[in-house]
Amino acid sequence: MGELLNVVGLGTGVALYAMLLVMVVRAPHHSDVASMRDSLPLATAVLGLAWNVCALPLYTLSGAKAFGPLPDLAFVGFSALGFLPAVVVHSALRSGPSSAHVGARRLLIALAYGTSAAAVVLHASALVAKMPVPAVPAMRLLTYTFVAMVVPVAIVTRHQPGGRRALSAAALGAFAVSALHLSQLHTGNDPWMVELAGHHASLPLALAILYQEYRFAFADLFLKRALVILVLVAAAFGALATLDPLSATGSTAVFVGSRDVGLLVTLWVATALAYPWLSGSIGWFVDRVVLQRQDYGALRRTVAARLREFDDVEPMLDDICRLLAGIFGGVPPTWCELATSPGTDSAAVIGRTDRGVSILIPTADAPQYSVRSPILTDGRRLLSDDISTLEIIGVAVARRIDAIRLSRERWDRELREQEMSKLATEAELRALRAQINPHFLFNALTTIGYLIQTTPPRALETLMRLTALLRGVLKSEGELTTLGHELDLIQAYLDVESARFEDRLDVRIVVPHVLRTVKLPPLLLQPIVENAVKHGVSPQRDGARIGISAEVELGKWLCVSVRDTGAGATEPVLARGRERGVGLRNVERRLIAQYGNAASLTVESSPGLGTLVEIRLPVDIAHDSEAVAG
Repeated sequence: MGELLNVVGLGTGVALYAMLLVMVVRAPHHSDVASMRDSLPLATAVLGLAWNVCALPLYTLSGAKAFGPLPDLAFVGFSALGFLPAVVVHSALRSGPSSAHVGARRLLIALAYGTSAAAVVLHASALVAKMPVPAVPAMRLLTYTFVAMVVPVAIVTRHQPGGRRALSAAALGAFAVSALHLSQLHTGNDPWMVELAGHHASLPLALAILYQEYRFAFADLFLKRALVILVLVAAAFGALATLDPLSATGSTAVFVGSRDVGLLVTLWVATALAYPWLSGSIGWFVDRVVLQRQDYGALRRTVAARLREFDDVEPMLDDICRLLAGIFGGVPPTWCELATSPGTDSAAVIGRTDRGVSILIPTADAPQYSVRSPILTDGRRLLSDDISTLEIIGVAVARRIDAIRLSRERWDRELREQEMSKLATEAELRALRAQINPHFLFNALTTIGYLIQTTPPRALETLMRLTALLRGVLKSEGELTTLGHELDLIQAYLDVESARFEDRLDVRIVVPHVLRTVKLPPLLLQPIVENAVKHGVSPQRDGARIGISAEVELGKWLCVSVRDTGAGATEPVLARGRERGVGLRNVERRLIAQYGNAASLTVESSPGLGTLVEIRLPVDIAHDSEAVAG
């Protein structure tokens, strides 16, 4: 069991330290300070890898003896192992305030490296003298010195968080136990628990150094995987220790029989099934307990919900920066507008700078935006989950900005179209107002001249009605007027025409009083009544009757009818008149501009029976009545 434990444990150490070395070498360096601090993890990776690589053949090729046929390899491995606790001490003493106990810190660091160097000298002397390596005095020197240094290191680092101090003390204690065990030059008959404590103290040393110096940079990439591997190895050896008494007797455990094979297969399947849960649990522990990171899934859901609440880009970016503060240690990032043109890549781009990172918001159109983080302190760096979350949020923000811009463009286009339609309607209204029939004015003035000679009082009355008519036609009342004002305008017009036609013109207006407050576009009825006088009354020797009525259908449709008992017209003549005429065409176009397809203008005419013109448009009787009353 001890030999198997050494093979698996040292092989695991080789894999972990090799992974750590690759990550340290490939990690970007953004400043001189960061590069100086990176030297400790680099030393940890090199020393740990050297120890595990050298120890692996020592405890497999030469049995349980750490000396004999491979003295040079033993010298390199134990020399590397001897410097690991010195790096732990260095890491612990560099983590506190630089102004506190500077002399004591330097003394303890010098003592740690001096002890490790002295142990290397003793190993070298033993190697030259053909004596066993590791040298017993060297291992005992390391044991006693670093056990004694636990107390002064704890005193000097008393202002550090308790977790860091405890981890440093535990790592040094584990190394001391290991060094004491290795100094006994054991023969391999020790229990597996003794072998575990004696040969694998480099792993807690590595964890202590990483926690002190590179906590944020490697906890995500290294600690999660390391803990998963260590837990799996521990589970495997726990199961192996449980099965050991059940297997064949003797000093060497050999699995025989179908029962043992079935148990091994069951354990393999159980380990495979437990791996996803185990990996997720360790990831949660590292994120929440070690790094104290927020729940990024909840953050993404919160950001998605908040994005839908904003219709302006600037307030939205301010709010998103406040939500991202947890990723950067509680300090919110800032955003700025970029003058560069957007590229073809639709993914958020994470750029690294000396002051932190910048996240490009990849909008489809310019201007684009950049969210810039605050200065990352205490060795903190963005890890894989941080970058993934920022990329997802950056793309979500960009799509929301594109949606806001598209909505604004659509709204602006609709406003422009409405403005153009309004201008066109006003232009048509002005044209209609300017198109008062010159023939009507000529006849009205001729009639007034005749009345001045015969009945001056009536001439004055007719002139005043003509003045009221012209003032009503030429005066702009805005987009809408009332049906009552339209009827007053028509009455003034008909009063003038009555002075000319006298008994030949018979007018009847039947409109309920409540409908006089209904809103409608101005000058809708006057052109229709004028057509009735011109084409219905004027050609008839005996004149004709003109009837104007209004009613409400189904509580939401206003129907206004103008009927004359004149000569009428055939369908082709009527169609040609609507096409070439100005008054009816303008009225119809203004109805479409104001109400769309909801309003209509219909004309029915029969020769000898007269003509009926009906306008149908949507109204809100209750609303219009309350507005006028108010």
